[in-house]
Amino acid sequence: MPDLLLELFSEEIPARMQAKAADDLRRMVTDKLVAEGLVYEGAKAFATPRRLALTVHGIPQRQSDLKEERRGPRVGGPDAAIQGFLKATGLARIEDAKIQTDPKKGDFYIALIEKPGRATIDVLAEILPVIIRTFPWPKSMRWGARSTKSGSLSWVRPLHSIIATFGPETEDPDVVKFSVDGIEAGQTTFGHRFMVPSAIPVRRFEDYEAKLKAAKVVLDPQARKDIILADAKQLAFAQGFELVEDQGLLDEVAGLVEWPVALMGSFDEEYLTIPDEVIRATIRNNQKCFVVRDPKTGKLANKFILTANIEATDGGKTIVAGNERVIRARLSDAKFFYETDLKTKLESRLPKFDQIVFHEKLGTQAERIKRIERLAVEIAPLVGADVAKAKRAAHLAKADLLTEVVGEFPELQGLMGKYYAQAQGEDASVAAASEDHYKPQGPTDRVPSDPVSAAVALADKLDTLAGFWVIDEKPTGSKDPYALRRAALGAIRLIVDNTLRLPILNVAKSALAGLPEKSDAEKVPGDLLAFFADRLKVQLRDQGARHDLVDAVFSLGGQDDLLLVVRRVEALGRFLDTDDGKNLLAGTKRASNILSIEEKKDKRMFDGAPDAGLYALAEEKALAKAIDQVKSEAGAAVQKEDFAAAMSAMAKLRPAVDAFFDKVKVNADEPDVRENRLKLLNEIRAATRAVADFSKIEG
Repeated sequence: MPDLLLELFSEEIPARMQAKAADDLRRMVTDKLVAEGLVYEGAKAFATPRRLALTVHGIPQRQSDLKEERRGPRVGGPDAAIQGFLKATGLARIEDAKIQTDPKKGDFYIALIEKPGRATIDVLAEILPVIIRTFPWPKSMRWGARSTKSGSLSWVRPLHSIIATFGPETEDPDVVKFSVDGIEAGQTTFGHRFMVPSAIPVRRFEDYEAKLKAAKVVLDPQARKDIILADAKQLAFAQGFELVEDQGLLDEVAGLVEWPVALMGSFDEEYLTIPDEVIRATIRNNQKCFVVRDPKTGKLANKFILTANIEATDGGKTIVAGNERVIRARLSDAKFFYETDLKTKLESRLPKFDQIVFHEKLGTQAERIKRIERLAVEIAPLVGADVAKAKRAAHLAKADLLTEVVGEFPELQGLMGKYYAQAQGEDASVAAASEDHYKPQGPTDRVPSDPVSAAVALADKLDTLAGFWVIDEKPTGSKDPYALRRAALGAIRLIVDNTLRLPILNVAKSALAGLPEKSDAEKVPGDLLAFFADRLKVQLRDQGARHDLVDAVFSLGGQDDLLLVVRRVEALGRFLDTDDGKNLLAGTKRASNILSIEEKKDKRMFDGAPDAGLYALAEEKALAKAIDQVKSEAGAAVQKEDFAAAMSAMAKLRPAVDAFFDKVKVNADEPDVRENRLKLLNEIRAATRAVADFSKIEG
């Protein structure tokens, strides 16, 4: 079956846009093909700095013929309706239509429409120009003389040529005939801008990819990444070093070159007095280069690896020298910033925060620091942290935001605070908290284990959540400009991973106490707890747990100890995986359903203790006895926070519940017996609520 080859050749496409653009091209073309009834076998898109390319294989040569029956107006209907039907179906006269009888509605005209399928190459000639003109670039431009004309093409960079060929593997493909903004589709591409810039005729994808490689262009982005990584590792190894891998930088560099060539440069050893992270940020941000380290010490070496886009005739000496010159200047600046920062104590920087607004409704950064400091002091005893150290750490944690290095490299905030705190002789825990109070910032980020760091990190996150909640800046849909979901997930991980017993409601109330805005403060603790419950569901679901179990536990009310919630959910999940758990859940749901129906019918609740004197059957007595036993044992186990034992106690209820529903007619003829049995069902519901609200559990 025929294949399509499409290439859009332009000036430099920004690296950050390439992956999405390739995916958009594949999606737009294949979606259009399917919409036209052309089902394909496979498609793959590629991007380099100068081209987007797509191959779609296994496309039919032409569309299938279309046969369709279209129902028209009733026989004898208005003439206007009949004329409209003839025009819509292409029939010359109404006698050409069939008549179909509907037993209920009478006779109707039916048109048999046969539409022959078009050649796929003609369909492509129609859809490809539309796709090119409507391509969703984040930013685009018009250029040259054509830009003055109405309807001129808007593209990310000037578009120079288009390849569009279609045909079977065994024959020379045809060019798909169309033009966009005066650019005719053809079968000519161009090689590497400097090494092989001449035009290259191509036919189908296989020779297109091979000819590009011969012309010093690696088409596949993943292949370019593999080359860069392998060559950089080998180059470092040959010099006795180890590459510091950086996936983000690798992705970016692969989008900057079509023919990657790894080269090693060096910088003066004097710059190694700067923290490694500052060196790396300087070299990465300014020159997109990788750094290497000494495998024996783990410290950075005074070397870097760049990725050139050319095989230089001098072996890359000029390219390396140019990068060394720029990196030397940038490292000199970084060294100056770092040494300048060291001359000023962190505490001396804090008064500047009085003039920096954190949020117009939440006060200055200085006021926020005071709130975090006060909250950290309160949290410290709850997490086993030294109160004085937690207070000092919270006091200094944000100070590095005003340093020169963090001003230049914002991604180093916190880390530089740790280095500056260490340099001025602060306690190790206080220094570590400067870096760690921002953590964890994502699902794979490290969770601080030092109690001082945990106290300050929790204070920071809870102040953020309480503050934006009280001014009604909560997340909505996909929008979360203040990263409140991340803050809540971070707090949850701090609590759960460090097995901390922290009453979220009480701490949230304390966080609210220091806020300037308190108009809605009464509702906030409960709303925040619900938000934590929702985030906890996300966290546990990502770990393979069931979200409905979180609802079942939180529905009991007063569940603001997240660690206990997690332990209870885990124990409940294990219990429901057993036969006893599954059957007890089914019995409990059956009891709840019967109660709901009868309570609605009688417009009353069947609460209160059953009358033992009305038990007529042995199964009633056995169930009542089992409920009393389970209530006692499960309640005692929950009090001891032994949720596994609580579930074991719950299991004893299962045989009695099964026997009750097997032998006992709940809606007895005698009203007092019926009421008593419904009260007994309510006791089942009440007994299971010792561990969870079973009505919230799915299944």
